[in-house]
Amino acid sequence: MFPRRRGPRWLRKVQADIRDTLVLLRQFRGSLLAFGLLIVIGGAVYFWLARSAGEPRPASLAEGWYAALSLIFLQANVVFPAQWYLQLFFFLMPLLGLATLGQGLADLGALLFDKQARGEAWTVAVAETFSNHIVVVGLGHLGFRVARTLYELGEQFVCIEQDPEAKLVSQVQSWNVPILNGDALKTDTLRSAGLERAHTIVLATSDDLKNLQMAIHARAVNPKVRTIVRLFDDEFAREVRSAFGITSAFSASALAAPTFAAAAAQLDVVQSVTLNNRVLNLSRFTLGKNSPLLGKRVTSVEYDLDLSIVLLKRGKEADLHPDPARTLQPNDEITVFADTQTLHRLSQMADG
Repeated sequence: MFPRRRGPRWLRKVQADIRDTLVLLRQFRGSLLAFGLLIVIGGAVYFWLARSAGEPRPASLAEGWYAALSLIFLQANVVFPAQWYLQLFFFLMPLLGLATLGQGLADLGALLFDKQARGEAWTVAVAETFSNHIVVVGLGHLGFRVARTLYELGEQFVCIEQDPEAKLVSQVQSWNVPILNGDALKTDTLRSAGLERAHTIVLATSDDLKNLQMAIHARAVNPKVRTIVRLFDDEFAREVRSAFGITSAFSASALAAPTFAAAAAQLDVVQSVTLNNRVLNLSRFTLGKNSPLLGKRVTSVEYDLDLSIVLLKRGKEADLHPDPARTLQPNDEITVFADTQTLHRLSQMADG
């Protein structure tokens, strides 16, 4: 299992804002570097000119750098010199420094408060900071619901949508989720979404053939990536899984969007059904040695988490519908029946 990033929604928003600011600062590293070089070179030049003129200050190169920095902010720490070339330096240094720093700060401030103006390049820069995440391709009705469920589960993901005017794109953007405008059949687009660092890709467009092609391209970019593919035909989905090494291929007519999200979130979904408009999943979990479920009775776990344990496997023993009084032990494999949110919570507790 891959470690997953979780947390309350307000914390995820703070993390997104911090990531956004860090990427912005990286984008302006050129201006910061130019400002630093101006201080280093300016301080060295001033020190050399002052020594040539016989001035006692600055007494060292370090003091020359400090003097250059002080001059930029009009806080000179040395006496105004008598030589004309040193006087010229006193006037030029603040002008050059403030011009360099001012331009960088102006651009930084403008983009900081206008994220939409940064364009595709900015979205790619944010996506580059993601690692061990999920890539969702297609923001139609299914893709949007998958994205919304992943967001509610606290998963980190990047979206790819070929139509920037799709009506659901703006809502996903409001969640601080990077959305790349491009064709996922192109390797460059997949790399821009960080697929080489992702653990799962969900292909949810309405075109079966395109979904399959994108799955093959995705495996070429990252052979270890888990591929969750939307296909309309049940028989075709079964054939695809065995023929192309696809992790999961689901018939959209048979499964609801939460099942896609559950698979992308690395929940081992065996089967799903819809009862009274509620999607319930059959899923397996192996209890780790630090799981808080150890020592608890089956009936207690079922009551506390609102689920049903339908199978308990311990070693070679498989107990169908285990006795409610049985206690759970390390390495027990339990098969449970529950909704997606409960499965996501149980996966955290099973790992410990």
